[in-house]
Amino acid sequence: MQRKDDSAGSTTSTASTAPAARPGRRPHRRLMAGVLATAAAAALTTVAVPGAQAADNPYERGPAPSTSSIEALRGPYSVSQTSVSSLSVTGFGGGTIYYPTSTSDGTFGAVVISPGFTAYESSIAWLGPRLASQGFVVFTIDTNTTLDQPDSRGRQLLSALDYLTGRSAVRSRVDSSRLGVMGHSMGGGGTLEAAKTRPSLQAAIPLTPWNLDKSWPEVSTPTLVIGADGDTIAPVASHSEPFYQSLPSSLDKAYLELNNASHFTPNTSDTTIAKYSISWLKRFIDNDTRYEQFLCPIPRPSLTIDEYRGTCPHSS
Repeated sequence: MQRKDDSAGSTTSTASTAPAARPGRRPHRRLMAGVLATAAAAALTTVAVPGAQAADNPYERGPAPSTSSIEALRGPYSVSQTSVSSLSVTGFGGGTIYYPTSTSDGTFGAVVISPGFTAYESSIAWLGPRLASQGFVVFTIDTNTTLDQPDSRGRQLLSALDYLTGRSAVRSRVDSSRLGVMGHSMGGGGTLEAAKTRPSLQAAIPLTPWNLDKSWPEVSTPTLVIGADGDTIAPVASHSEPFYQSLPSSLDKAYLELNNASHFTPNTSDTTIAKYSISWLKRFIDNDTRYEQFLCPIPRPSLTIDEYRGTCPHSS
């Protein structure tokens, strides 16, 4: 939100202290009237000048977005990465941190991403540099074992966030108040578990999620559920759709069903997943309303979107 400058009030106050014109001196009276009119006009002009407005959203990172910029394989930031050994951490299985190389823009929001059942970090690694190049610190992780269930993966996502903000080599680059979680399959179910456990999270994106718990009324984190029309492992009718429907109606939430896609579509580079994940993370982790245009009005079905539902306009 922008705040009007209060110079109009101070200008009016200054003008009111001018000495009153004596009777019979009409030219001076007309001169004073002209001065007051000019002062009033100047005050209005001062209010209207963009430079006099309050600072823009301090969390905005990068240039104004376009469809081509969020669909690109890489965003405006050069990306560096660092490996985290499983031997140096507790609570999760290590991973890779991707982050904008430059420090000129200050700190960034961050997101941790979990793989799915029987899968390793490599299965979701493509999201690391793609999201980081748009202005995020991204931590793709391995889990303690490939067989960990959603509740365990949820705890591991939170452990990885705590490591990222508290002990990692890039902790000074992260704004610990602007964090999110993502995950595929059981990692997607873990994403919902993490959001339920830690309401302070700013965004959650479960990717073709799997979880035996179908109801999530406790979640207060803005959540984008991404399902796939051809998913036979976590069919949308018994997973993604009831997950989305059970989220509170007052919550900023959305359901994106990929067209002609499978349970494993999130394991390879996918423009539709990237486009809407970037938009969701920007909108809710960075509070960057420049990305609202890609989420509201609700996207229509297309060659890559079977269905999209959501709460528009967004409240936060």
